Amino acid sequence: MSHEEALARLPVRTALPALEHALDTHGAAVLCAPPGTGKTTFVPLALAGLLQDGAGRGGAGRVLVAEPRRIAARAAARRMAWLLGERVGDRVGFTVRGERVVGPGTSVEVVTTGVLLQRLQRDQELPGVDTVILDECHERHLDADTAAAFLLDVRAALRPELRLVAASATTDAAGWARLLGDAPVVAAEGAAHQVEVVWAPPTGPVRPPHGMRVDPALLAHVASVVRGALPRHAGDVLCFLPGAGELARVAGLLSDVDAEVLQVHGRAPAAVQDAVLSPSPGRRRRVVLATAVAESSLTVPGVRVVVDSGLAREPRVDHARGIGSLTTVRASQAAARQRAGRAGREAPGTVYRCWSEADDVRLPRFPAPEIQLTDLTSFALQAACWGDPSASGLALLDAPPEGAMAAARAVLAAIGAVDASGRATDRGARLARVGVHPRLARALVDGAADVGTRRAAEVVALLSEEPPRDYGDDLAAAWRTARRGGDAYGARWRAEAGRLARAIGERSPGDAPAVRPGAESPSGAAPVTDDTAAGFVTALAFPERVARARGEQAFLMASGTGAEVGDGSGLRGAPWLAVAVADRPAHAASARVRLAAVIDEETARTAAAHLLTDGEEVHWEDGGLVARQVLRLGAVELLVRPLREPAPELVRDALLAGLRREGLGLLAWSRDAVALRQRLAFLHRAIGAPWPPVADDGTLLDRADEWLEPELSRARRRADLGRIDAGQALRRLLPWASGDAARLDEFAPERIEVPSGSRIRVDYSAEQPVLAVKLQELFGLSETPVVAGVPVLVHLLSPAGRPAAVTADLASFWRDGYRAVRAELRGRYPRHPWPDDPSTAEPTRGVKR
Repeated sequence: MSHEEALARLPVRTALPALEHALDTHGAAVLCAPPGTGKTTFVPLALAGLLQDGAGRGGAGRVLVAEPRRIAARAAARRMAWLLGERVGDRVGFTVRGERVVGPGTSVEVVTTGVLLQRLQRDQELPGVDTVILDECHERHLDADTAAAFLLDVRAALRPELRLVAASATTDAAGWARLLGDAPVVAAEGAAHQVEVVWAPPTGPVRPPHGMRVDPALLAHVASVVRGALPRHAGDVLCFLPGAGELARVAGLLSDVDAEVLQVHGRAPAAVQDAVLSPSPGRRRRVVLATAVAESSLTVPGVRVVVDSGLAREPRVDHARGIGSLTTVRASQAAARQRAGRAGREAPGTVYRCWSEADDVRLPRFPAPEIQLTDLTSFALQAACWGDPSASGLALLDAPPEGAMAAARAVLAAIGAVDASGRATDRGARLARVGVHPRLARALVDGAADVGTRRAAEVVALLSEEPPRDYGDDLAAAWRTARRGGDAYGARWRAEAGRLARAIGERSPGDAPAVRPGAESPSGAAPVTDDTAAGFVTALAFPERVARARGEQAFLMASGTGAEVGDGSGLRGAPWLAVAVADRPAHAASARVRLAAVIDEETARTAAAHLLTDGEEVHWEDGGLVARQVLRLGAVELLVRPLREPAPELVRDALLAGLRREGLGLLAWSRDAVALRQRLAFLHRAIGAPWPPVADDGTLLDRADEWLEPELSRARRRADLGRIDAGQALRRLLPWASGDAARLDEFAPERIEVPSGSRIRVDYSAEQPVLAVKLQELFGLSETPVVAGVPVLVHLLSPAGRPAAVTADLASFWRDGYRAVRAELRGRYPRHPWPDDPSTAEPTRGVKR
């Protein structure tokens, strides 16, 4: 097919007039176009006025197309250049991190959203750019959301004529339209071919994904579906899997099929990516195993069949421990539609979905926005450099979680990137320009002074893109492997190391290291070797992850998280580690170390100096007080000495912690003290204020300043708590100010005098006060005693003191219940009076005369 024929067949042409009208009248638009319609390739060329057939307006300014991934940016630029019959770098070019192919006549430039953010931070006006297209905005990548917010600020304040297009095949069109100021939504009819859906769930049991783990049974099933699809259909097969590890495993299971098996993921060599995305007539059939990078913006030529595992990877971060990782989740319905659309780009196709139709309706509609899931340190620095540290003024579809933003600001403050108000410092602006995570930028800038620019850049390049697992978990050894290796990772690593070195001022990517192995360090300390350089730079990047050994394989990080290395790891036995990559599986007690460098204690102290504290610690342990002088690096104790005279306030707080842990039973509770607490609790229930709540230990301990002082402050050990008279202390809580304290015995008397003259103790331990008294002592009493407006519950006892009856209405009992009790007990206790009419009989404590 010729270039002209390909352009003429793109269905998005029909939507172009409406799109241009929306941009001319509103300045912004949401473009919804199904896969294969040409939204990524035709629309930028038309808006830039590069099409010879008159489609699009002539004389337009430059068009900037932002793609979420490098592979998509390169592919889109190549496709547009092909449509024009040109080479990339003429009128169509691209820029991704570490690679720029543009020329003086470039009118359409495809960039990654990360590159777009860097440009906006350097020059907010984007001079010369007429239109910005945010492609595949449905994927909700954080960089894309941030770029959209910044561009809206630019339109509002600096360049109202700048035109914005949010483009996607499947997106929340209404939400994006609102975000762009009620922009028009332009829909393009798709000419994608029919795609038959085949539901192909596993026949046997499959465990759901857990962290990064995918059940091998599911991968075997996916491989079998691919194997079965090959003879049934013509064309190539595109299979979606969550990550590079799953690609490799399924590729191994398909090693004997009569087809070329290729693997495409974000770290695949550019040559492999180009080969997959370029048409090649007359070649063998292909099975392309791909991650989510192939979901959108890319057309894989020849594909007629898609096999979808139904899984995707999303970022997760433990802000408390500073550990981030990826986790495997069910793909969204939108992602499934995108994946299926790959099969109908060029001809009718088939998609095999490795789940049931019943499960399909339970999938989320759209992928979770990255802003809600990931580490926000880079975002927070971008917002601070933009002048909105809290990001509250940014136009975002979803606000950043406050907890994640607080954690991000804490990291930025620790590395000096923001000031006390949260605004970016000059150092923060410099770190933001490096183009890597702020932690890594800090390690590069600060590490270069001690280990040399080139060395620091090489280590940071290793940290910015994790080396292949077969490089091992020892970062210094992986560094040596990358230097030797001729693999694709090594090539990318060298290019990134050169870029980083230039970013902080090295003259040339081939310059010698500032400090060679064996040379003196700038500080005049011991010679800096590659091993010490690797450890120092890694510790600068992740100071809370410096970890001291507590066994052969176990370590404790400064953050307080345990960590373990594998059985065959070369890191076993190291006294200290600087952990670069670790993940903590759900419900696991310790993190698994994936990549780390060996360091010593001095390096740990230097890199994590802000975590170094030396102070008194007093805490409750094993039922008593432990007082120590502790030098610690975060959670790691470096030096511990006994403390003979700890600060009184620390002792008091520790004793209070002991009371909270073991309960108020540590105090001296006499019978009267217990009774007083019960009486006060009753009055709080019956009357409320001003009578204090005392029933709950936690409530009492929250008011320790009011009733346990000064005894608590004078205490120095557990035994001193046992000498505190709880009853006497409780009296401090009585409502003395209102004068009600003097009426305690009136409202809740300790004893009640009964008709016999006895003074009987009232039990306030239950919800209703209880008066337990011998039946004969109440003769002649017709009204039930009342305390604080609450009738007491009278427990009528036999002459022997055993329960005979319970009543809250004495008059009713004398009238209706007494006869049965009298009949039962009169023969057993003949020497005691049992009158016919107890309501008028004389009360007695003794027997008949």
